[in-house]
Parts: sequence; structure tokens; C-alpha cells
Amino acid sequence: QVQLVESGGGLVQAGGSLRLSCVGSGRTFSADFMGWFRQAPGKEREFVAGISRSGRETLYTDSVEGRFTISRDSSKNTVYLQMNRLQIEDTADYSCAAGFTFSPTAVPSTPTQYTYWGQGTQVTVSS
Repeated sequence: QVQLVESGGGLVQAGGSLRLSCVGSGRTFSADFMGWFRQAPGKEREFVAGISRSGRETLYTDSVEGRFTISRDSSKNTVYLQMNRLQIEDTADYSCAAGFTFSPTAVPSTPTQYTYWGQGTQVTVSS
């Protein structure tokens, strides 16, 4: 059974940091682009960050650029999201996702291009 399992969410004060992890199992994800999405109550799911299968290309939504960093360790089948200078507006359920690709550079931002999804981890930023 192919799974993605997130961890690292929690409650943090504005200005603080969290590091999310997403571990894949059931198959290797080394040939996949991977991404983080988030969904706040009453809002649509939003692309946060993505990383290519090679790990050399990354993409961020404007609101997190310079504050969040996505990385991956393919030997551990894991993708990370380091979140610094968190803001109240970052409060959401964060999910990781993966999609197979032949391209070493592709980093999609559209949810429909991702095949596998985790269950999510809640991030709550307080004032």
C-alpha cells in the first residue's frame, strides 16, 4: 500500500518555526516531484511549495517565498517543509503530495497533477 504520512504540525506563536516531514512508503518516490499544499477552513486547497525529482528545482507560492524551504532526502523517501517566521495566515491543514515524472525539473503547482496524497497535519499559528 502506497502511503504518505506527514508529521511535525502543531501550535506555534507568530514568528516561530516548525518543520514538517512527509515519509513515503510502499514504493520509492525518487522519480516523483513532491509538494506541500494547505487548506484553511472555508478556503480552497492552496499550493505552498514543490520540489523536482532531482531536488534542484523548487517552487513557492508568493506568500511563503523567503520564509519556507522545501527539501527532500530521497534515500529516506522523505520531503521536508521548514517554515520560519510563521504568520497567523499560515494556519491550515498541510498535506504532502507526490507525482511520478520523467522530467528531472518539473515542479507542478496544480493539485490534479499529483497522484499520491497524505492525510495532512494541522499547523496553528497564534498571536
